Formats: sequence, structure tokens, C-alpha cells
Amino acid sequence: MSTGDLKEKYIPRLLKEYRQAIIPRMKEKFGYKNVLAVPRLLKIVINMGVGAAITDPKLTEKAAEELAIISGQKAKICRSRKPISNFKLKKDIPIGCCVTLRRYRMYEFLDRFVTVAAPRIRDFRGLPANSFDGRGGYTFGLTEQNVFAELEADKITRAQGMNITLQTNAKTDKEAKELLALLGFPFRR
Repeated sequence: MSTGDLKEKYIPRLLKEYRQAIIPRMKEKFGYKNVLAVPRLLKIVINMGVGAAITDPKLTEKAAEELAIISGQKAKICRSRKPISNFKLKKDIPIGCCVTLRRYRMYEFLDRFVTVAAPRIRDFRGLPANSFDGRGGYTFGLTEQNVFAELEADKITRAQGMNITLQTNAKTDKEAKELLALLGFPFRR
């Protein structure tokens, strides 16, 4: 027997819950005949637009470092595609950062957001239930990054907002909402 046989493969808590509890509940509620027909989470995309980076490009690098700490994956710095004189924007300067999470990192991030970060949002009453795009995607915004426990509050120089998109392969908004609700997503009542 090798040591690889003795070690159990790590599976995120939310993924185990999805496989053991959520799939049977979704099959029962929507009448899916096959396990593969049940909607699942495909990816989570986190975007941070840094408008003040037009005057100070170092802000984008700092935002990318913070996003990497939050997500557990290196963030990609996004650059402007064309100049826009009304915004004093030049071509090819850093204006934001983004990261796309898939598989285990996606489930780990969602678990940390639902259990730790969402309750830390000031005056939190839940996230809006009408932010679905009609194709299984759900997008919401946060005004500050300091709700994530991974960031040290004294090292944050500037409050920075972000947009988070959860993409599922659900065919309707109703199916996507049910999937996210079963995953523990805090919708407003």
C-alpha cells in the first residue's frame, strides 16, 4: 500500500454538501431524471474597478494583492483598451483587477463568503433576490473589501468595492435561485 492510498483526498465542505444533500433535493423539487441534469456552480468571477488608478497606478497593484488574499488566487490586472479624454483615461494603463475561481477554490470562497464575510457586512439584511440575469448568473456588489477576515484592517489603505458574479448552468432564474439558496446564500426575505 502506498502513502497515497492512505491519504483521503480533500473535498471542500460545500462541495460535499452539494453532492450529498443538494442534488437529491433539487432532483425531487424539479423532477430531474439524471444527476448530471441538476444545475451546478460553474465559476465565480470577482472584479475590482479602481477608478483612482488613473492618477496613481500603484493603487491597482495594491487592489490586486488584496484580491489575491481574499480569493486565494493571483489576480489579473486589467488595462484600458482605448483612450477616453472625458475621463482622462489613456490607453493601456491599469484600471482594475479580476480573478476567476473554479472547482475547489470556488467552493472554498463561497463557503467563506456565506459563513464569515456576509454576516460582517454593516446593516446586512440579505442580498437582493432579483439580480439574476436570466441565464443562471447572479451578480452582486460589495462596497468595502474589509468584510473579509483574511485582510488585516490596519493594512487596508483605501476602501475598495467589488462585483462578484456566480455563474451556474441553470436554465432558469428559479432553478439558479434554489441552488444558491440551498448552498446557504443569504437572500433578502
